[in-house]
Amino acid sequence: MIVHSLAQRVLAEVPIDETLSSYSDTTYQTAFALYAVAMIAAIVYYAMYREPRSTTHMSADVRQAESQEAPDGTVLVRSTSLTGSGEEDKRSDRGTSWAKISLLFTSAAFLFHAASVLLRGLATDRVPLGNMYEFISFTCLLAIGTSLVVLRKPALRTAWPFVLAPVLVLLFFGGTSLYSDAAPVVPSLRSYWLPIHVSIIGLGAALFLPSGIASILYLLRTWQPKGQEQGRFAGLARPLPGAEVLDRVAYRTAIIGFPIFSVGIILGAVWAEGAWGRFWGWDPKETVSFISWVIYAGYLHARSTSGWGPKRAAWINILGFATTVFNLFFINIVVSGLHSYAGLN
Repeated sequence: MIVHSLAQRVLAEVPIDETLSSYSDTTYQTAFALYAVAMIAAIVYYAMYREPRSTTHMSADVRQAESQEAPDGTVLVRSTSLTGSGEEDKRSDRGTSWAKISLLFTSAAFLFHAASVLLRGLATDRVPLGNMYEFISFTCLLAIGTSLVVLRKPALRTAWPFVLAPVLVLLFFGGTSLYSDAAPVVPSLRSYWLPIHVSIIGLGAALFLPSGIASILYLLRTWQPKGQEQGRFAGLARPLPGAEVLDRVAYRTAIIGFPIFSVGIILGAVWAEGAWGRFWGWDPKETVSFISWVIYAGYLHARSTSGWGPKRAAWINILGFATTVFNLFFINIVVSGLHSYAGLN
């Protein structure tokens, strides 16, 4: 009790730079506004998108030569690149300037967003990962960064509205309902494990976001009721990248994110042993993290096994993404546990 009280006094004496904290909030708000403009431009580009004639009139012989049929009837194109077959290089006949505007504003927003995270850390003289507001901001920053890399191909730019939408929702929710003033972290988080464990988990979650979105778009692209030539979402989904490209983005992004997420869980267990005297105690957050890990392991296994097919695997990936979001919000905010450091009043 005496040691705990002393630690609180020491933390209370850590100075907070209110000026830098104010700058951090301003750059956060600026980034949000720029992301919103990028979202509008991305939607306009999506609405104006028209497939080039060379893609629309590709001969059946060429399509057959470049593709193979999966067990569930989905046609997948062979490729050795991250995203695909050359189809990701196709360009719209219309609205390309809106795609450039969206990418420009997204890149500018990313820089302001990064400045916000950096200024928050300088204002508090610590790694800015001590509460839900900071963790959401950091994870969204990484999600945008990975998306700028994964979605850099021309045809993949039509996926940006679906990536920016959840990021804007998270940033709005984080900057309003979950906002916390710049302050020292609780004593139990004053550890060198904080930046290591939380940043690795955040990177894994950031990679799962474009992976999960790609699987959702894949199902939207391929959804077709029995007895109908086209599904009701055919017109809406037409500007999206090809199904095989979306499937490949989801799979290969998850391949990168899964080992990172796994390392984050392992290092969290090491930290837990030092902080709480046990590696694993089935705390609510630990339990849901383990469930997410099992689901993603199942997705990667299902996606690499020919008997499952990409459609069934996509549903597993979406389930894993849903449990990750559930773990981020519900477990941290509603459920009480050893990981309850949301910073909420």
